[in-house]
Amino acid sequence: MNTRMLWLCNGCMMCVALGTSIIPVYLTTFAESFGGLSESELGRIASALFFGTFLGIMASAPLADRMAAKTFVLGGLALSVLGLWGLAAAPSYPTLVIASAGMGLGAGVLDMIISPIVAAVAPERRVSALNQLHAFYCVGVVSIVAFASAAIALEVHWRMAVVILSAGPALLLLGFISQPVPSLAIEKENRFGMRKLLKEPRFWIALILIACAGATEEGMGQWLPAYAERELGFARVAGGLSLAGFAIIMAVTRLLAPIADRRIGGHGLMIASGLGSGVFFVLGATLANPWFALAACLMVGFCCSALWPTHLGVTANRFPAGGPSMFALITAFGNLGNIFAPTITGTIAERSDLSTALLVTSVFPFTVG
Repeated sequence: MNTRMLWLCNGCMMCVALGTSIIPVYLTTFAESFGGLSESELGRIASALFFGTFLGIMASAPLADRMAAKTFVLGGLALSVLGLWGLAAAPSYPTLVIASAGMGLGAGVLDMIISPIVAAVAPERRVSALNQLHAFYCVGVVSIVAFASAAIALEVHWRMAVVILSAGPALLLLGFISQPVPSLAIEKENRFGMRKLLKEPRFWIALILIACAGATEEGMGQWLPAYAERELGFARVAGGLSLAGFAIIMAVTRLLAPIADRRIGGHGLMIASGLGSGVFFVLGATLANPWFALAACLMVGFCCSALWPTHLGVTANRFPAGGPSMFALITAFGNLGNIFAPTITGTIAERSDLSTALLVTSVFPFTVG
């Protein structure tokens, strides 16, 4: 097992978090800097980011089955750096949107290639290594929020802050140049490509489960600050801190997941995580005491954090010849869960309240369990 490679991959996962977290942090700042952007214009910046991420995943996956993985790592990091530089230098709103899409493209390519590299480097402990890898996504989110908050407090201009952050992927790019990366290419006769995978009923079950795992994570994470403020009666700052706490708890749990994996295995970990998440969803939505309800919501982060990376590891063990295209399809379906769960929750909340919406959303973790 190549320890240096694993740590470089952990750093790349933090870069994925950088690409997807920096835009939300500075949305209101962009509105002021570019002449009072409307809500829909701000929404297009985030949409461009996630469109770029999805495009990066789906466009590069079929090629990664046949080409050197190192090419995609270097390309993803280079796109991340260029996207951040483009963001910092954007003279107008359209170029800001283009730069956001470029950042998303880099994040998508990295997200697609890093997980299969880790699975190849640590074949004897895939579930544990992938949980550790995805813990660094949470570490990245918390780090970016902390850095951006400090920069705002110290009155560091947002363009300078973005340039400083670009040093992260730039240093990783230099680190990977001299680092040998294992080949993920599979011989044509042995390759289990997209067409074969999509003919496997078990793989379709895997896609549905990863969508539910993503829906569990974002169904709570996206609405937690609003729920803490509107329904539980906490101050706005407490709502923001609850989201940071949610991410920290997820990071810690993913780092501890290898212990559970050794004791109950990947399937057992998924079942326990799904059922536990569902129970705490229900408690968070129904407990009368606001402190207990908030604690239950945070415990969803504790339980659900292992779902996504453990599912990747279990599926990789089931289809070892799936290659990068398999990871891309799983990640794409997981992102669909990330998208539709917050929307469903918001739609239900408009017709009733957030407590009822979260109660309904508990169907996703119970499906996984």
